[in-house]
Order: sequence, then C-alpha cells, then structure tokens
Amino acid sequence: MADREEYQSLVDDDDEDNDDVSRHMSPLCDPRHLLHRIVVLVFMCFLGFGSYFCYDNPAALQTQVIQDMSLNTASFMQLYAWYSWPNVVLCFLGGFLLDRVFGIRLGTIIFALFVLLGQIIFAAGALANHFWLMNLGRFVFGIGGESLAVAQNTYAVNWFKGKELNLVFGLQLSMARLGSTVNMNVIGWVYGRIQSMTGSAGHTTLGITLMIAASTCLFSLICALVLGFLDRRAEKILNKEQGKTGEVIKLTDVKDFPFSLWLIFIVCVAYYVAIFPFIGLGQVFFIEKFSFTTVQARAINSIVYIISAPASPLLGFLVDRTGRNVLWVMLAVVTTLLSHMMLAFTFWNPWIAMCLLGLSYSLLACALWPMVAFVVPEHQLGTAYGFMQSIQNLGLAVMSMAAGSILDIKGYLFLEVFFIACLCLALLAVVLLYLYDYHKEGELNLSASTRTRRAKSEDVQRLRVHQQAVDDREHLKPLSPFGLRNRYLSRLGVQVTENTLKHLMLQQKPGLFSINLSGKILLF
Repeated sequence: MADREEYQSLVDDDDEDNDDVSRHMSPLCDPRHLLHRIVVLVFMCFLGFGSYFCYDNPAALQTQVIQDMSLNTASFMQLYAWYSWPNVVLCFLGGFLLDRVFGIRLGTIIFALFVLLGQIIFAAGALANHFWLMNLGRFVFGIGGESLAVAQNTYAVNWFKGKELNLVFGLQLSMARLGSTVNMNVIGWVYGRIQSMTGSAGHTTLGITLMIAASTCLFSLICALVLGFLDRRAEKILNKEQGKTGEVIKLTDVKDFPFSLWLIFIVCVAYYVAIFPFIGLGQVFFIEKFSFTTVQARAINSIVYIISAPASPLLGFLVDRTGRNVLWVMLAVVTTLLSHMMLAFTFWNPWIAMCLLGLSYSLLACALWPMVAFVVPEHQLGTAYGFMQSIQNLGLAVMSMAAGSILDIKGYLFLEVFFIACLCLALLAVVLLYLYDYHKEGELNLSASTRTRRAKSEDVQRLRVHQQAVDDREHLKPLSPFGLRNRYLSRLGVQVTENTLKHLMLQQKPGLFSINLSGKILLF
C-alpha cells in the first residue's frame, strides 16, 4: 500500500512538473496546445507530397519519355510496374519494420531517403540514357513510397485522437491529391523551360527535369527530419511512447478469410487496374482522339485527382451517415463503367466522363476499404489490409504491362475495351458480394442506424455472457471449511443458533442458502 501511494505521488509530481513546463512555453512550442499540433500537421501533410508528386512523373511526361528514351508503350508502362513490385511484399513488412525494427521516427526518415534516392536514380538513368537504370530507380522509389504512407498515418494517430483524426486523414489525402495534380500540370512546363534553355529535347533535358522533380522528395525528407525532432521533443516533455502502426500480420490468417473478403479483393484489383494505368496513358489518348493540346491533355488527365481532393472527405461523411456500403460500391463501379464507355465509343466532351470518373473513384475508396472491417475480426485486420494492398500492387504491376502491350498492338480503342472488361468483372464481383451478404445476413449493406442498433445489442449480449461466466465461476468456487461444515449440518437438519446464522450471513453470498421456519439451513 505504501509503495502504491509513493508511486502515485511520483506520478502526480511528474504531472505537476509537466504543467509547470507547459505554463512557461508559448502555445507554438507546447505539444499539448492545438497551435503546436497544427504546425506538426503541416509537416505531416507535406511528408508525402514529394512521393505523390514524383509517382506520376511518367504520366505527365508520357510523350517526352517515350520519344527521348526511344521506347514503346509496353516498356514505358514498366516504370509503373517496377514501382508496384516491391510493394507486393512490403505491404506486409512496412508496419512491422516501423514497429519492431526502426521505430516511427527513424523508419520515416529511412523511407523518405528511399523515395529521394529512387527519384535521383530515375533521373540519372535518363541523363545517362540507360532505361534499365530508370527502372531500378522506380523500384527503389517504390520501396519507400507505400511504407512512407504507413508512417504518415502512424504519426497522425499518435498526434491526433477521436474526431480530429478523421479530419487529419482527409487533409492528408487532399495533400496527396494536390501533389499529383501539381505534377500533372507543372512538370511538363518545367520540361519545356529546360528545353528552351538547352536548345533541344532529348534524354538530357528529361534527366534534368526529373532531377528538379527530386527536389520535392528532398523537401519531404526535410519534413521527416523535422517531424522526428518534434516527436522526440514531445516524447520527452509529455513522457509518451513512440507511435506504432498497430498492425498485426499473420499469414496463417489467410486460410480463415471469408468468401466475402475475397470478393472485396477482386473488386479492388479489377477496379483500380482500370484507373491508374488509364491515367498513366491518358495524356496521349486525349491528344490523339479529341485533338487536345498538351496543356489541355494534362489538365483533363489530372481532373480525377483534383476532384478527389475535396470530394473524398465529403463522400466519406456521406457513406458513414448512410451505410449501405455495397450499394455505394456498386454505384461507383457502374458510373466508372459509363465513364469509360463514353470515352471509348463517343466523341462527347471528355470533361463530362472524367469528372464522373473522379467522383466515382472517390466514392469507391470511401465505401470499399472500410468494408474489410465488417467481415474479419479485429485481430485479422492487419493481415487483411496488407493482403489487399499486396494483391492490388500485384494486379497493377501485371496489368500496367498488359495495358502497354495492348496499346502497342491494338490501339486505344482495344485498351478501353480491356478496361471495360475489368470493370465488368468488378461489377460481377459486387453483385455476388451483395447476394452473399444478403444470404448470410451480414453487415456490409446495412444502414448506419441498423449497424448501430446491432452493435449495441451485441455489446449487451457480450456483457450478459461475461456476467454469466462470472456467476458460474462464483458457484464453482470451493467452500471454506466453515461452509463445508455447515452444508453437512444442513443435510442432517441440525438447527443452528442465532450467532451462527449471523456468521453465515457474513460468509455466504445471497441466494446460496435459505432458512426454513424451523430454523433449519437449506443450502443450494
């Protein structure tokens, strides 16, 4: 007891010291103050800016890369495939490395270094006119890119809690889309300025442009260093631990995945292979079919990301309020299918189809990814999401190369038919998911209010089961010697004195015995 009081006094003294330290700090420097956390949030949002800016460098410079490096489309799409290959494995290992090996601060810096190094190698490959070196750069870039996003989310969870967290995730997503949008509309202009300065196009001009783009990755690395410093400082002031991803990856859980989860995986892969490879090849498509200028083609090709930045938080709120995730996913797949059909078979203004595609892309992300939590238990979520991301990257790697080959052999019309076929597969999987969930009376397509009522009833049932288990353990608890003696006396019908009855009242729990009118003890 004395040790406990001493420990509590030490804790109270420590809290008082922290309060004294906080009182002497300005709000900008106090980790407990909202103003300081806003400063942290700014660096947190820009942490992934360089990664998203440079990811779509090939798409923004599609014509220049193909011409300057003397490539066909299939070879060009390898730049996206090589980014995805390492993430087939790293989706499982990223969280483990951050939690158990490097820690969040060092891990974030290491992954930011990989992103910067990968972009530098990518640019050096263009300068040296070695395409294999460019592929190597994209591979190294991919090692850091996805894991850096995991680190960014971990920082968000560590610094922001409760309702703040949803807003923070929305701001991070918006900043990521901003990086992609700026790249689509700026990097081509940078190439043009370098070309006018050097007097000619070619792999040297391309390499200089990509090296300038690497400055955004350097900026992200600086943000990682600043975040590490601020987090370390907050740890000392607040006596808190480093943030962890919370991921628990067990490959043996795969065999226990339900059929509905595998259908979600199919929807994920079949849908996203009709989005990202299309954006990677979209610039030339709009120039050739709709006679757009290069500037117009870059603008319309980036509209998906522009719409996604403000729409994702709003649509996420809508899905949270209404539920019915399967129907929202079905709507997103159908509208995306209509968008590709308009682009493939009509000459209508492509801005209509692309704006619809941007809304559909945002809606699917808000409705599809949360469904995993409804079909697997909490201890399998890390494995399920890791496996989902792994399959997604595998599908993107394979389908990116397939899309490039189809374009080289058959042209854009057949490529659009290929994307439409993938979306039809996604639609079929969504319909099967709806029917299966309806048959199993699952939660995927319940309204938000019904889910809340079901969750409350399950909590009540869980409490009842727990209380019943506690009561059972109490009944099975061995009797004391005094209790055993009195049970024996009750079997004989021995009458007890008033003092003995009072003692029994103190020793036994209510409901375990009663006394008849003659003063005999009856134990149950």
